[in-house]
Amino acid sequence: MVTDHPRHRKEQCLGLTMALLLVFSIVPPTIATAADDPSFTITFNDGEVSPSRLEVPAETRFEIRLINNGKTPAEFESIPLSKEKVIGPGVSTFIVIKYLDPGEYSFFDDFHPDAPPAVLVAVPSED
Repeated sequence: MVTDHPRHRKEQCLGLTMALLLVFSIVPPTIATAADDPSFTITFNDGEVSPSRLEVPAETRFEIRLINNGKTPAEFESIPLSKEKVIGPGVSTFIVIKYLDPGEYSFFDDFHPDAPPAVLVAVPSED
């Protein structure tokens, strides 16, 4: 007989929690951590983006650190990558790119429209 008594629901929830803890303590995690990802840096400084051309590995997950050394906000924006991130003055953050086909992907500082655009170049590995 199944009842909807609060005590029974609490016991079911506790049992499920214990089962999940047991599974996750036995099975090693196979998901790559951010520490395993190659990392690259793009710096913003009141309308200046550096580097203006950044080569990254194609077909590889990687991290881009975004640092704003300026006194005004910046916004990393890339229409081909479908990525955007606002960075406050003096702030450092990051984005993760999971996979890029070889090619060039433009990006810009959307808060400084007069600044020249920059490009991310996904380079195939030489395997």
